[in-house]
Amino acid sequence: MKNKKAVWIAGGFILYAFVMTWYLFMGADTSVPAQYQGSSADPSVFMTEREIELSHDFSRIKHLLYFLSVPLEWMIYLLVLGFGLSKWFRNRATDVSRFPIVHNALYVVFLSLTAFILALPIDYYSYTVSLDYQISTQTFSSWMRDNVISFWINTLFLFVIVQVLYWLMKRSEKRWWFYGWLLSIPFTLFMYYIQPIWIDPLYNDFYRLEDKVLEDKILALADKAKISADRVYEVNMSEKTNALNAYVNGIGSNLRIVLWDTTLEELEDEEVLFVMAHEMGHFVKNHLLWNLIGSIVFSFFGLWLGSRVFYWMLNKWGRHWGVEKPSDIASLPALLLVFSILSFIASPIENTISRQAEHSADEYAIEMTKDPEAAVGAFQKLSVSGLSEVNPPWLVKVFLYGHPTMLERIHFLEKWNQKESVDQSLNENEKIEQ
Repeated sequence: MKNKKAVWIAGGFILYAFVMTWYLFMGADTSVPAQYQGSSADPSVFMTEREIELSHDFSRIKHLLYFLSVPLEWMIYLLVLGFGLSKWFRNRATDVSRFPIVHNALYVVFLSLTAFILALPIDYYSYTVSLDYQISTQTFSSWMRDNVISFWINTLFLFVIVQVLYWLMKRSEKRWWFYGWLLSIPFTLFMYYIQPIWIDPLYNDFYRLEDKVLEDKILALADKAKISADRVYEVNMSEKTNALNAYVNGIGSNLRIVLWDTTLEELEDEEVLFVMAHEMGHFVKNHLLWNLIGSIVFSFFGLWLGSRVFYWMLNKWGRHWGVEKPSDIASLPALLLVFSILSFIASPIENTISRQAEHSADEYAIEMTKDPEAAVGAFQKLSVSGLSEVNPPWLVKVFLYGHPTMLERIHFLEKWNQKESVDQSLNENEKIEQ
């Protein structure tokens, strides 16, 4: 019976893979609409024919890998449950020690290691694709090191979350999700606070921006935006990628303005200033705060709905999986499966909100810098360096794009420039008449 279900699941996954491959490589129309052809948003204006071809192929492959990796994660959880591995992990953990905290720690390591190994082939292929298209410059040893670091960090945080949630389940089967949500609020704040100073440096080296002239310009921009910062950080991302990026993260005294060294290498100072003004726009417009509030609100409804789906799954299949009760640690793959599916379903909503925030940050940046030429140049170079499509397939935009497409962003800047030119002309005419 288990083998029959496994065959059906595998067959469904293969069919899904064929459908997604057809959609991404043949079915989706990603051509530039006629009204934008020849504009600054048209890749034929700022990309070579070879770069356009590479961006098309690279984007399709990376997007396909994403759409395959999501159901693959679900299949791993189902495999662990359906073939009795979850029950086996629990039993082996209880054989080692009589302490529940040790049981949970060992079980989380067993499950995380299984998921890590089974997902490694598709992760490795994604890495090799980035190498082949010269997006990644990272050596295999460095890439593997980052993966091992991520594995242990994620396993540690998963253990802490599991230890708390399953302790709450034993004490309140009906309201554990609510108490878990309350505890998630300070935990989320803690993560926002420690990310820049504890976690980010595990992956890369951060140091003060060496270009003092540019640093002064950025700090002047920050002062204009009323952001209290006394230095700008540079991070050596060129060891891993040719892509460009910059960001402002952290809260309170841990706030950091960070530039990738690749960005400094490829962009002119004026283009860098626009990018930094965009990132500052998130801070000024309280997008970080709203993102925090949004994650708290989403987690409330996610935990509430997830707990109900979780109980329904255990009532229906728990006995076949060897799960004795909801607070049995062997139920963890079911809980992770539920939250993974809910997160995927909610991603279009989250991305829509994020795209609005990113557009608002673009508006702030162009109003602050008033340099549309530099802004357009920055977006064009970002597209080339990352081999990203200016007009991606609809499903890709819905499920993957937390930013407006490059077509939308550059078109907005062109419209702003036209409006600004008209306003200046009107003002000049008014002065002449006076």
